[in-house]
Amino acid sequence: MECEVNFVSIELKRTFEELEKSDPRLFKEIGKAIREICQNSFCGRNVKKKLIPKELKQKYNIDNLWIYNLRKDWRLLYSVGKDEIELIAVVLDWMNHKDYERLFKF
Repeated sequence: MECEVNFVSIELKRTFEELEKSDPRLFKEIGKAIREICQNSFCGRNVKKKLIPKELKQKYNIDNLWIYNLRKDWRLLYSVGKDEIELIAVVLDWMNHKDYERLFKF
């Protein structure tokens, strides 16, 4: 199911754009992930509601969370919602595996 993909904030979008110079490989991988999410908003792994970190629920006011695996040590976090007409996926963050494990308390 196709959807529109947005960033949760202008700052996060700018950070993504700056990756083109600072980390072109990660920039390309996130770009690829966004294209895949745009084609199928449910292509990532769904996190069970009870396992969504409380700080993400509070910070972003979300009730669903999806994880898209980038290269072996990076993850992209996004949430899916809908308006009256279409699905909308919102990129919340991307992080290395160490920060991902810390967030999910593994």
